[in-house]
Parts: sequence; C-alpha cells; structure tokens
Amino acid sequence: MSTIEVKKITKKYGEFLAVKDASLSVKAGEVVCLLGPSGCGKTTTLRMIAGLERATEGDVIIAGKRMNDLPPEKRDIAMVFQFYALYPALNVGQNIAMPLHFEKLSKEESDKRVNKVARILHLTEVLDRMPGQVSEGEKQRIAVARAIVRDPNCFLFDEPLSRLDVELRHSMRGQIKEVLSNLSKATVIVTHDQLEALTMADRIAIMRDGMIEQVGTPHEVFAKPANVFVASFIGTPQMNLMEADLKSFSKGVASVSLAGSPVEMAADPAVSSLRPSKVMIGIRPRAFTAESSAGKSTIRAQAELIEPMGAETLIHARTKSGGDIRVVVPRTQRIKVGEVLHLKADPKQTHFFGENGRAVRA
Repeated sequence: MSTIEVKKITKKYGEFLAVKDASLSVKAGEVVCLLGPSGCGKTTTLRMIAGLERATEGDVIIAGKRMNDLPPEKRDIAMVFQFYALYPALNVGQNIAMPLHFEKLSKEESDKRVNKVARILHLTEVLDRMPGQVSEGEKQRIAVARAIVRDPNCFLFDEPLSRLDVELRHSMRGQIKEVLSNLSKATVIVTHDQLEALTMADRIAIMRDGMIEQVGTPHEVFAKPANVFVASFIGTPQMNLMEADLKSFSKGVASVSLAGSPVEMAADPAVSSLRPSKVMIGIRPRAFTAESSAGKSTIRAQAELIEPMGAETLIHARTKSGGDIRVVVPRTQRIKVGEVLHLKADPKQTHFFGENGRAVRA
C-alpha cells in the first residue's frame, strides 16, 4: 500500500519554528506538490517524511506504518534531489543500477530493471555514456530512473527541475508526470514554481511560514483561494487585491466603496454577514472586461503601461484613488497609454476576503 500521511508534524530548531502542525495525506497514485516561497518549510517537511530530519512533534506514516523512529534507509522511499549527484566514474546504466546492489539481485534481473526504466525515460541510447557526456535534461532523467528502478513504496522530489532551462522544464514536467501516472505510488514534490505545481500535481498544498494554508486541486486553489495569501500567490499575473468599504448588501449585490468610487458587485450571499466593514476584494486580471462607458458596476482606471504577451496584452492602470490595477485583454483589443478604462469584473471570478484575510463564501 503506497500511501503517505503526516499528522500535525512540527519542527523546531532551538527557538525557531520551521514547520507547525502540518497535516497532509497522499493516496497511492496521487501526486501532491508542496508549494510556497523560499523558507516556508516545504523542504523541511519533505525531509521529515524522508527521515533526513526528525519531527519535533507529530507522526509520519508511510504505507500505514509509523516511521518516526526509523532511519531513511528503512522507510522504503526514493528521493530525487535538486542536484543529480551522479557518480562520475560510472556510466549511465551503472548509475541507474546502483540502488539495486543493496537488494542483491542477479545481474540478469538488474539489467532487466535498468533497461525497462531506461525505455520509459528514453535513456536507452545513452546507457553506455558517462555522466559528463549527457545533457542536463538527460542527467535529470537519470536521477529519476535511479529513484524508480527499485520499486519503492513512495517518491519524494525536492525541486527536481530547478536547474533546467525553460524548454527543458516544459518537457521534463510532462515526462515526469507521465512516468508517475503509471506507477501507482504516493508522490510528494517540493517546488516554488507554481506552474510546475499546477501542471504536475493532482493536489497542491500551499505553505507559508511553516504552515499549510490550503490543500486542493489545481483548479480549487486557483478558483477558490482560502485566504489573501493563496489568492496572491497563485496565478500569473498576480490577482488584484484591493481594499474596500462594504456599505450594504441586498439581493446578491454588494455596494462597496472601491478604488475611490461607489461600485455595485455581485457577491456570494455569505458576504452579507460582513456589512458594514472593511473587506479585501480580489479580482483576476483576466476577469475584467473593458466597457464602453461608466456604469454602477465599473471601476475607472487609466492605462499607464502596456506589456504585450503574445496572444494577450497586460495593462498596468491607475485607479481614481491612486491604486494599481492589472488587466489582461486579448491582443486584438487595442488599448493606448493614457486611455481611460471602465472595467467590469466577472462576478464568478470576484473574491471577498474578511478582515481576518479569510475568503468569504457559503
């Protein structure tokens, strides 16, 4: 049974609290990404699962067995690090086969496993080459092959693509995802790159300051962020977060003072419990449409900077109150610097956050 479960694990280094009460479960065949900024505790969490760090409190359970007191070699896990750590004096095939020496397999069985994983990761042609004779992308695939060749209980990846260029990252994301989808193993991947998490993960655990802020599918964390931090961290360009005064709520419409003007916005019925109060309103840059004239539900802003992005254009604009607002429009929609925009937000992509920073929804 390939499963991973951490229950309220905490890690302290003296007075410093690196991870606090983190709980997470990973099913067989599921890929979960730990995502967050540098120093948020994601790698420390991974190292506690691996046994490279001992949890100060809480439990690490792998395949239904408590692992807290077992060293890494007894946990039946395979870990792929940010640095490939290939043996320079061994060829590719020998590097992949290295973990099998501890299982005391026959040469025939060892070669069989190496050739099988080499075919999966498209390494057959380079098995006889030395590490210095292969590309960076091939080195990363060799590290992955070495991890999966012995059929462990689960897989742990620590920033596996961070050393690759953009093109190689794109191809490796697909290759790793394809390999993992056929192995039925619980997998945890640490990354600070939201695109990696959104494309590779079945679920994402977003961390900040040692705590898990939200766990959900890529769609859930993007479309229904649990709080202001998740809303600001997920999505490119970043979500617009604007302070507003909630004046009233009636029949599904919130009346707010936003960006220096009164605005009426469709909102979740749960928003009615906040009035009157200060709120934070989050709107994705792609959730705006530019209206031809001002209205009760539009925000006035003046375009200050235009950034072409290929099929789309990113507009940086200034609101009446002096705040910044980002808007993404199709490339065919011509906006000029200095032009006044009347922006209407899609109510399905408009988020209200209370004074505690938590999302407000039924």
